[in-house]
Amino acid sequence: MKKFVVPFVVLILGLMILSCSSRKVTRVNEEKQIDLSGRWNDTDSRLVAEDMIKDVLERPWLPNFVNKQGRRPVVIVGLVRNKTHEHISAETFIKDIEREFVNSGRVTVVQAGDAREELRDERADQQEFASVTTLKHWGLEKGADFMMQGVINSIVDADQSESVVLYQIDLELSDLETNEKVWIGNKKIKKLVQN
Repeated sequence: MKKFVVPFVVLILGLMILSCSSRKVTRVNEEKQIDLSGRWNDTDSRLVAEDMIKDVLERPWLPNFVNKQGRRPVVIVGLVRNKTHEHISAETFIKDIEREFVNSGRVTVVQAGDAREELRDERADQQEFASVTTLKHWGLEKGADFMMQGVINSIVDADQSESVVLYQIDLELSDLETNEKVWIGNKKIKKLVQN
C-alpha cells in the first residue's frame, strides 16, 4: 500500500504546483470594460457617476444658486446605501461621484464622515504642536449648501441557464438649509448573464 501512496502524493503535489504556476496576469487600461460575473463592477461605478453628475450639473438648481449667491455651491456627498443582492463598495462609488463633482470645477466639494473627523483631529493637534504662523484655525470650514444622498437597488430574474440583473441607482441633491430636493436622478443598468 505504501508503495502506491508515495508516488500518488508526489503526483498530486506536482499537479498542484503546475496548476498554480499556470496563472497569467495581464495589466489592462483601468477604463477598459471587463465584465466577468455580471455583478456591479468598477465600470458600472465610473459610468454611473459620470452620467449622473453630468445630469445634475446641467439642471436649473445650479445657475439659480450661482445667480442668487454669486458663488459656486458647496456640496457634500453623504451616504449611498447598498440595497442590492450583492456586496457593493459604496465608498468607491461615492469617490467616483466626488471626483466628477470636483473635476467639473462647477461646485466645491467638502469632506464628509470619517475623513472630516480626521481633518478636525489634525487641526486640533496643530493648535498644540504647530507654529503660530502655520497652524490652521478653528471655525473656518466651509459649510455645505447641498447634500447628495442615494441608494443602489437591484432586481434579479433568473432561471437555470441565464439571469437578468437590473441595477437602479437613485440619487438626490437636497438644500441643507431648507431640506428642499433640488434634483433627483435615476440611472439603470441591465445585464444579461448566460451560463
